Amino acid sequence: MRYSFKDFIPLIVIFLAITIFTVLRQFMGGAWDLMEAMNDFMAGFFLVFGAFKIINLRNFATAYKEYDLLAKQSIAYGYIYPFIEIGLGFAYLFRFMPILTNAVTYVLMIFSAIGVAIELAAGKEIMCACLGMVFKLPMTYVTLFEDLLMAGMALGMLLHYVI
Repeated sequence: MRYSFKDFIPLIVIFLAITIFTVLRQFMGGAWDLMEAMNDFMAGFFLVFGAFKIINLRNFATAYKEYDLLAKQSIAYGYIYPFIEIGLGFAYLFRFMPILTNAVTYVLMIFSAIGVAIELAAGKEIMCACLGMVFKLPMTYVTLFEDLLMAGMALGMLLHYVI
């Protein structure tokens, strides 16, 4: 299947909105701080993406079990996952237990990336559940990049807090 730029417009708009939120929060704080910016981006990401998943929870859970390793074993995880994202979003927003928050995020995103990579390597054409099936997005390497980006930021912040 061929994908066009138009297929990814909802995802691009959402990433731009989260990026603008991040930049505005930094400017309102008076100075640019990379760790704070990553916290703000992660907060925005998890709150927005989690909310989209909750809007269409049943369809999200059904689509998510097609490629997530844990959701394949139990669809209940697909129903719980958006609430985990919302919880992480609030944890990042309020800077709650940053070491635990970043460790959980890192494990979650790496685990998700593994499931996505397996499906991509198998050449399966399935829909990405990242926006809760509110928007129909194909699962591509963009999905894998998204998971690895979030894992990378979580790891960077985790190392910052630990070292």
